[in-house]
Amino acid sequence: MKTLTKEHGPLLAIGGAGSGNYVVDAGHGWRRITGSTRAFISETYFDLAGMSQREKTMFIEGAAVQEVAPAFLTAGAAGDGYLMADIMTSEPLTEQEALNLATQGNFGFVQCGLGYQETIYARIEIWAKDLDTATWPYALKLSSNQLGSLEPTASDRIYSYRVVNIDGNSAATRFAFSGVRHIISAVAKEEPDFQYLMRLRRSYELAQNHDED
Repeated sequence: MKTLTKEHGPLLAIGGAGSGNYVVDAGHGWRRITGSTRAFISETYFDLAGMSQREKTMFIEGAAVQEVAPAFLTAGAAGDGYLMADIMTSEPLTEQEALNLATQGNFGFVQCGLGYQETIYARIEIWAKDLDTATWPYALKLSSNQLGSLEPTASDRIYSYRVVNIDGNSAATRFAFSGVRHIISAVAKEEPDFQYLMRLRRSYELAQNHDED
């Protein structure tokens, strides 16, 4: 079994004070999502080219997320909050598709570019400050939900995304998010030729459809 890791750096978003507008003040690989005033994305990928060249399929045994702490809010107030999504997929996403998946899921009616099978793992959390913690710099976790299939893949990449969507009514002037590590445990195995070729064809077709969009 192989353990694969990819990291997303910290993010400092400033602005707010009830304006609903935040920008990246400091961030390793982060950018604001086009058309949004408060959503941000970081993206990278696990390189599986060595496995695909040897015509092996990656069977995913598990996926996880490691992080240090929730976001640190400056000048925050009760009601301030954010959505945080950690996403790993066998097919690439546009930034809008990643935001749609983070906020609406990977169901058939959602325009997120993929479905259950291509979503290897996704963890979506909602954090907010309440009256009891209004003077504390950290929010409380209100919910944590998971999606994904852990389906095998013949793709030469597994795509890794982290999406932040800050609540537009937040009073905080700074949201400081720590770095995070995405982890996948997988086994590379040979499949019968027909199964491997069908899986490879599926990966290719989805990648081509994404390029055409």
